[in-house]
Amino acid sequence: MRKRAIRIGAGAGYAGDRLEPAIELAAHGALQYICFECLAERTIALAQLERMQDPSRGYGQFLEERMEAILPHCAAQELVMLSNLGAANPLAAYRKTIDIARALHLGPLKIGVVTGDDVREYVLTADTILWETGLPVSRLHRPVVSANAYLGADAILPALKARCQVIITGRVADPALFLAPMIHEFGWASDDWRVLGKGTAAAHLLECAAQVTGGYFSDPGLKDVPDPAHIGFPVAEVRDTGAAWITKLPGTGGLVSVQTCKEQLLYEVHDPARYLTPDVTADFSQVTLTPAGPDRVAVCHASGHARPDTLKVSVGVEEGYIGEGEISFAGHGALSRARQATAIVAERLKCRGIDTDDLKIEYIGYNALLGAVHDRRDAAPQDVRVRIAARTATRRLAQRIGEEVETLYLNGPAGAAGARKYVRPVIGIYSASVPRNALTVTLHMTDVS
Repeated sequence: MRKRAIRIGAGAGYAGDRLEPAIELAAHGALQYICFECLAERTIALAQLERMQDPSRGYGQFLEERMEAILPHCAAQELVMLSNLGAANPLAAYRKTIDIARALHLGPLKIGVVTGDDVREYVLTADTILWETGLPVSRLHRPVVSANAYLGADAILPALKARCQVIITGRVADPALFLAPMIHEFGWASDDWRVLGKGTAAAHLLECAAQVTGGYFSDPGLKDVPDPAHIGFPVAEVRDTGAAWITKLPGTGGLVSVQTCKEQLLYEVHDPARYLTPDVTADFSQVTLTPAGPDRVAVCHASGHARPDTLKVSVGVEEGYIGEGEISFAGHGALSRARQATAIVAERLKCRGIDTDDLKIEYIGYNALLGAVHDRRDAAPQDVRVRIAARTATRRLAQRIGEEVETLYLNGPAGAAGARKYVRPVIGIYSASVPRNALTVTLHMTDVS
């Protein structure tokens, strides 16, 4: 029998999000579904690098902790967990989750994984055109680390139909994680664009978790948020008509208001009348947000139009390494000594023949965020932390950036302290489109007893 209404909770809004609010929702939220949105474009590219180094890895950060905390609730009640924690290696995440479920002796639990978003071979073979350059991927002349298509809710529906209680995916569009349960429970047609647009509005409000319950909204003295240290994650109550209410658990920190919902509704939306997703071209231009009680907002009048013919792909490309070094100066003349330090390092790099791209010099606490726009030459800070970073072609060249910063300890100027150095790979992210038939979506399932 079709449900008339469901409650969906947001368990995470990014890879490193807090776990406690998700546990609160799983335990006390009276939810049917909890969704963990844990992927960004750069996240999956870095996960691909991790997978290349270790084929058993490449899945999402904190997968083990999240599964250990939430699986018992899935086994004990009618709660379904959906997550893109599979990242670059959904099958490895699936196997790890099965191991965790067995180790916890949870009893009957059906775990599924959806694969098919990895289209790297197709992009290379088809020499796909990149949006940013208008040129084929072969013209980059750099290694392509990853190419992941944004799957839609239709990729998740077979797992829901099979009654999987834990569903792991790789790259799916953020709102698709939340829209899939609505389509499944309410029997919405795949071409009912109006109601799919309504569901996508609710999904988009949930997908970044605490952003809609006051987290990113908070600005003390201007936009005050109660008890932000214990902020609660959002819940959507959705009806089969597409009508939705955004709320949170009573007694948790944060707030749900018309203002918080407005900010999240427009977040990462270039055109509110044409928000492109794999499932629908959503139209938020006529949305109304209405207070419906304490920490409760009604979402009405979203709509939609036909979905795009193609799927977006994020292409990750190796673009060298960033080497960086930091060091601090304090007391009288701190800024002038910091400036001399950066001049010394820049000259040393030049003398050593280190060809750097995008050399960046910052004085943290003085101009690191606003740069020359806010370079207050009349100010006299009493402590300055220098950061020097540059992109290089090789890891060894990148290491030399931090090494030169560290040599300031004894080679001047006076009073240097607290040197640190870092090297990390640079993954450039490009966008492309692929036809829907370029993908082969597959569901794997295991009954853990």
